[in-house]
Amino acid sequence: MSIVIETHIVNLLSEKNEKGMDLLYDYYGDALYGIALKTVQDEDLAKDVLQESLIKIWNKIDSYDKEKSKFFTWIFRITRNTAIDKIRSVKTKSDKEIQIEVSDVYNIGVGSLNPEHIDVKQHLASLDDKYKIVIEALFFKGMTQQEASEELDIPLGTIKSRLKIGLRELKKIFNPETVSLVFLLFNTL
Repeated sequence: MSIVIETHIVNLLSEKNEKGMDLLYDYYGDALYGIALKTVQDEDLAKDVLQESLIKIWNKIDSYDKEKSKFFTWIFRITRNTAIDKIRSVKTKSDKEIQIEVSDVYNIGVGSLNPEHIDVKQHLASLDDKYKIVIEALFFKGMTQQEASEELDIPLGTIKSRLKIGLRELKKIFNPETVSLVFLLFNTL
């Protein structure tokens, strides 16, 4: 994508010129839809996410700072976060529809979970801050490793190392299968 076109799109959006939305959709629509689809795994939901994301980009364009991130990174984050919110919304709605008494879903594998070990955030407090902030960014704020690297201003290799060491430290507290299951659950929410 040419910097000139990207700058033109940002300027038009900042001026609330609808031509900016047309260009945004023309140049980035397929990529944003792909991000949404990869995250929500459903074509109809992905279309909803794309529409909601475009509206958020339109409404939040004044908060875009080219000094902090590239435009595509910024709209990628908006789309990905919107998709994650959509998954949570759909999950919450479907959870309310499930009658736990008649559902076998909650009986699969939960016998091995120790309830006092489920509070991962509490146990994170025992880690050094440098590991804790990386794990919180990745698992509780839904960032990718690259996003965490940019947001925390830490090299990507350091993010990966701190994640590995932090998880290893948590495994000393938790049963290894529990750590994997808990982080899998938090990462998909």
